[in-house]
Order: sequence, then C-alpha cells, then structure tokens
Amino acid sequence: MKKRFWEILDLAKPGDRASRAFDIFILTLIALNVAALVLESLKPIYEKALKLFHAFEVLSVAIFTVEYLARIWSCTTSARFASPVRGRLHFTMTPLALVDLFAILPFYLPFLGVDLRFARAVRLTRLFRVMKVARYSEALRAFGRVFAAKKEELVVAVFLMGLLVLFASSIMYFAENDAQPDHFSSIPAAMWWAVATLTTVGYGDVCPVTPLGKAIASVISVLGIAMFALPTGILGAAFVDEYRSQKRDQRVCPHCGKRLGK
Repeated sequence: MKKRFWEILDLAKPGDRASRAFDIFILTLIALNVAALVLESLKPIYEKALKLFHAFEVLSVAIFTVEYLARIWSCTTSARFASPVRGRLHFTMTPLALVDLFAILPFYLPFLGVDLRFARAVRLTRLFRVMKVARYSEALRAFGRVFAAKKEELVVAVFLMGLLVLFASSIMYFAENDAQPDHFSSIPAAMWWAVATLTTVGYGDVCPVTPLGKAIASVISVLGIAMFALPTGILGAAFVDEYRSQKRDQRVCPHCGKRLGK
C-alpha cells in the first residue's frame, strides 16, 4: 500500500489513471490557489467573500498537508530514501519537499506562537504553491536539469556581470559626479544607471551629460549587449543538449518495440 501511495503521489506513469487523476487534481488546486491569492488583493471582492476565501484556504492547506505527510510516509519505498529515519530526513531536505513545506507553513505559524505581523508578512510564501507544479511537469523538470548541468557556467557568467556592473558604476561615478551630484552621488547610486544601461532597458531617468560620460556609456552599452547575452547562449545550448538526450532515450527498436536508450 505504501508503494502504491508513492506511485500515485509521484509523476504519473503511462497507463496509471489514478496517479494521472491525482496530478490533475493537485494542478487544478494549485491554479485555484493562485487565482484566490490574486483576487484577495482586490479589497472589494475579498471583503465580500471573506468567509469563502478563508474556507478555501483551510481546505487547500488540509489537502496539501495530507499530501506532504503522505509523501514523507511513503518515500521509504524509493531506493534513495530507504532508511526509515535518515531516508525521510533526506527527503524533507530535497528542493521539492521544501517547496511543499513552504506552501503550507504560513498557515500554521500563528498556531505556533509566531507574531501575527510576521505571519502576515510571510503569507506571500503561498506563492510557493505555484512551484509545486514542477513536480508534475516534465518540461519544468527538464528546465531544472538544464540549470543543474550548467550551474558552473552560469555562476561564472553572473560573476562577470556583477564585475561589469561594478566597473561601469565606478567609472561613471568619477566621470559624472561633478556634473550630476544628485544622480551620481555615489558608486551604489550609479549602479542603478549601470544596471539599466547594461540590460539595455534604458529608463532615461538617469543619463550622462558630459562628453566623457557619454563616451563611456556608449562602450558600456555595447558591452552590456554582449555580456547579458552570454547566459542566454549557455542556456540555449544546454536546452538543445537536453532535447537531444530525451530524443535518444525515447528511441525504440522498429522490430521488437523495446526502448533503445542512449
């Protein structure tokens, strides 16, 4: 029974109608929770249907809590979490299990003696319920595998972008501080201009006025196009590799119909 629970709670396999029905039910509940969170921000609607919103929140948390506890109970049927104690602790520390926890945690905080003001502040973590979709979407799982495969390259790219922002804001501060002490009062203040320029957003609220500043801004703008396109290239190549890998895994023998694998 425990194994069957784990199969139903996990991503549905072909032909498993019960698991598929459960996936659709949870995805629908997540979508309704997101819609409720959005509608709660409209005070006229929220005040008129206050009891309905509260009842739906209680029902949703109850379902998500039972799901979370059922996953912890049945996870030991998986080889990764076979140990009754360590296996379950390991499972609770996995990213998707943490998402499940954060999706229900704000509801229980007031009952644990947490300051209600803090509890209201962390209610926004209900948005974690959207991330539960990743458990049931192969496309989102592929997205996660792509990020995991290219994490070193992405870290390097982000580090280089940070250096470029620091360099651009520093040099522009020295070039424009005398002419615009209000806009370029410090290097941290100049970082707003650097980010807006390097990302090619160009809001126009802060811009150089001196000839030197304009010349530097021109070079930085060109560098920004190249630098911020770097993560796009890394992720694009990784997605192509992931797609090809999936295609190889899905190949079947034309004679016996068995999967050929890699």
